[in-house]
This record gives sequence, structure tokens and C-alpha cells, in this order.
Amino acid sequence: MNTHPPTSKRIRPVAFWVTTFPVVFELAAGSVWNLLTIDWIEIQLNHLGYPHFFAYLLGAWQVAAAVAIIVPGFPLLKEWAYAGTFFLWSGAVLSHLIAGDGVLNWGPPLMFTVLAVASWALRPAGRRLPATRPPAPGVRAWAVPVGLLVVLYAVSFLTLPLVEETMREHAVQLGWTD
Repeated sequence: MNTHPPTSKRIRPVAFWVTTFPVVFELAAGSVWNLLTIDWIEIQLNHLGYPHFFAYLLGAWQVAAAVAIIVPGFPLLKEWAYAGTFFLWSGAVLSHLIAGDGVLNWGPPLMFTVLAVASWALRPAGRRLPATRPPAPGVRAWAVPVGLLVVLYAVSFLTLPLVEETMREHAVQLGWTD
């Protein structure tokens, strides 16, 4: 009698760890590189037009994400960490594309984006939020938030000339620009 679980039951946990390990390693290594602001990080930030302090923000968030993803428990925190890694690496892809860089620059963060999504999708039940499904919202439930967003964007565009001039004057007073 075979006492081993079916192959499909064994593949998923292996696939989870095969995708999760490089994600957590890259978060850990990236946090060290960013927090120490090694030359490569300085060069990348300068090339992409990001300020120096951005490395410290990314580094701190990478530490938190690595810990949240690898430790057991804390399923809601894991969701946030996975979302953060998606934004981190997809943002890096977009930044390199906007800068006109080739695949050698945007390929690695794209690979880590895919690995993070795969790790998230393959995570075991103990690393997921409990499966609760609220009733699907009706049309009325969507009308208010969508209407509010339309109004807020309209106000944003209509007030932009006044706000832009006010903020420019403020920047001049602070000495940020001439």
C-alpha cells in the first residue's frame, strides 16, 4: 500500500519554496545593498532619476517584506508584503523601460515579479487569509465610489492651475527652485 501523498500534493509545496527562496533572498540581499547604498545602487538611482534617500526607504521595506514572507503566520501581513514586492519589482521594470533600458536591465526585476506572483499563488493554506467571501457588491455599491472618484479627479484637474502656482511659490520660498 502506497502511503505517500499523490505527486500533485508534493509538487505544490516544492514549487512554493522554489519560487519563495529566490524572492526572499533577493529581498534580503537588496535590503543590504540599499541600506549600505553600495555604488551599484547609487549608479542605478542616479540613472533612473531617483533621489539618494530612496535606497533607505526601499531597504527598510525589503527587510520587512522578507521577514513577513518567510516567517509562519501573519497571513494579512504576508498579503501586504507580496503586494509590496509586486510594486517594487514591477516599478523597477517600468522605471527601466521609461529610461529606455534594454532587457538586461528590466529582465531581472520582471523575473522577480513573476517569482513573487508564483510564490503568492502557491503559498500553503497556513500562509493564506481565511477563505471568506462577502456577497458580491451590486451596481449601487459601485456607483458612490466611482462617482466620488470622478468628482475628485475633476476637482483635481480644475484646481491644478491655482494649486500648481501656489506650490511653485512655496518651493521658491523654501529655496528648492528659482
